[in-house]
Amino acid sequence: MVGRRSRRWCADDPEGPGLAHRTDPVCPLCQRPIPPRARSSLHHLTPKLKGGVHQGTVRLHQICHSAIHARYSEAEIAKRLAEVEALRADPEIARFLAWVRGKPDDFHAATRMTRGRRAAKRRT
Repeated sequence: MVGRRSRRWCADDPEGPGLAHRTDPVCPLCQRPIPPRARSSLHHLTPKLKGGVHQGTVRLHQICHSAIHARYSEAEIAKRLAEVEALRADPEIARFLAWVRGKPDDFHAATRMTRGRRAAKRRT
């Protein structure tokens, strides 16, 4: 079959010549590769609601991104966790990172809000 579609499918073929030289992006938080089949998302280093609309973003595994937002409020992220190094140095995230580094690169699991964050949310 000749045509645009057949060429596109050939280009997507993992055995094809186009993907042999491609390297997967690396999650700056957990430092594991983000393969095409993995869930990922863009994280605003400064939350959009706190003025970060036009500021830097980083591509993270979805599980890493969810871990950040399950543990911290937008205000706390903006105030003290607006850099990847600050996130990695935080004790709660460091525990999460130690756990997730042993998982496959495309691992994903549902992430729940921490008890402390749920309690704080109820009080407001």
